[in-house]
Amino acid sequence: MSKEFNECLQRYKLSEFDAAWGEIYRGIEKESLRVSADGHISLSSHPQALGSSLTNPFITTDFSESLLEFITPVCSDIDECMKTMEDIHRFTVQNLENDEMLWVASMPCPLGAAEDIPIAQYGSSNVGKLKTLYRHGLSNRYGRLMQIISGIHYNFSMPESFWQPYADSCGFKGDLKDFKTARYLHLIRNFHRYSWLLIYLFGASPAACKCFATGREHGLEQLDNYTLYMPDATCLRMGNLGYKSEAQKSLFVCYNELDSYVDCLREAMDTPYPEYEAMGQSVDGEYQQLNTNLLQLENEFYSTIRPKRVVKSGQRPSEALTQDGIEYIEVRALDLNPYLPFGIDSEQIHFLDSFLLHCLLSESPECHKQEFFEVAGNLAKIVDHGRDPELSLNLGSKPKKMHDWGNEILAEVDNAASLLDHIHGSRNYSNSVTAQSAKIADPELTPSGRILKDMKEGDISFFEFSMQQSRKHRDDLQNNGMSEATVKMMTETAAQSLKDQTNIESLDTVDFDEYLKNWNDA
Repeated sequence: MSKEFNECLQRYKLSEFDAAWGEIYRGIEKESLRVSADGHISLSSHPQALGSSLTNPFITTDFSESLLEFITPVCSDIDECMKTMEDIHRFTVQNLENDEMLWVASMPCPLGAAEDIPIAQYGSSNVGKLKTLYRHGLSNRYGRLMQIISGIHYNFSMPESFWQPYADSCGFKGDLKDFKTARYLHLIRNFHRYSWLLIYLFGASPAACKCFATGREHGLEQLDNYTLYMPDATCLRMGNLGYKSEAQKSLFVCYNELDSYVDCLREAMDTPYPEYEAMGQSVDGEYQQLNTNLLQLENEFYSTIRPKRVVKSGQRPSEALTQDGIEYIEVRALDLNPYLPFGIDSEQIHFLDSFLLHCLLSESPECHKQEFFEVAGNLAKIVDHGRDPELSLNLGSKPKKMHDWGNEILAEVDNAASLLDHIHGSRNYSNSVTAQSAKIADPELTPSGRILKDMKEGDISFFEFSMQQSRKHRDDLQNNGMSEATVKMMTETAAQSLKDQTNIESLDTVDFDEYLKNWNDA
């Protein structure tokens, strides 16, 4: 699929694409459930050998004590990023207790009572208590089942050397910070338009354990006595069984300018919501949620992509964005691929970089309400019926065959891939686009297609399939593979994080009631 370099420059109205611009910055945040040897969610506390979930920069927890989150540093080298993720996995697996392992699928393992799922604990400091209370709020608002679904967040930004020359080529004369923010919003608008394609290509949750849907409306079919699925589904994690909020369903978030985006979030964080008011902020002296507003805080807004900035201590994310602009974007639409030991591989990263660069460089009209909800409808169709060869989506209120549109987008993304290949002296980026093109031609090559095929041919349930893959990856990861220096660094980092947590706890000067009031009033 590779194209001529000059042809690709012309596509994006560029006079050059400097080699330094290809040093894309990326970071990966990957969630994984700790499970027992028989595949049930772990009820034990976060292992001490992994350090403090509040302060360890590599290993923390998300909603639950059992839901680990692995975080790579920002890397401009894909191999370095993947090696760090590998080291984090190996160190974790080799330090789990009671024969536990990591669950490889996005949809959770068999559960007991939902209320038994342990909410993440971050110690006795005010900031730690705030993190735990936020999770109690999520539990009370949405239930604990939804919160233990796992995914991958992919953080992306262009190098600093890219921005001034690119601003010059676009004829921009103002503050570079404003230009970067405008172009990242430009990227986000395009991402929303085309993100259905990522769900099709990388969705890996076409089925779930029957117990996961007990007492919930789902509309799924029964594959066997233990498995629910949809024949052409790609990513149930992103559907009605997964990350959905009825309260947020009608929320129109505009990405045309930063102020309107931030204003929308702030309004949601300042507006009481009747159902949450009925719950109360506290009951019998026990806090139930941070507040009774539509959003407790910015992170509660469910979106496939977020504009982000590293925040200073005590700073709200929306405040940081308003003051200093967008620093990077966070893609949140990715399932764990159970065939891969780390849930993602370098081929997928090469494609994501190409896809996101295309979203940044290509035309991006302003969004409007009709398109916003059309995009949501396309996503829902792909989630439930993405591998149906006759599926049509909507583009400008007109039907368009999914396969035709997918091939058109890939042909466009290949322009960005070819730019990156040219400056890196490789074909890795174009090859990643070719690999995705094969999935458009044959839905059975998608992770969701492969999973259902293996389950049906092996006559195994979703649970049995996931157990097979979890054990396989555990066995591979347990066999050393780390240098002495890496083991020493990870061990010392974990130990230091425990000391850091103790230090934070010693510095509090007000009680939690006052801290929470000040936080809500900020």
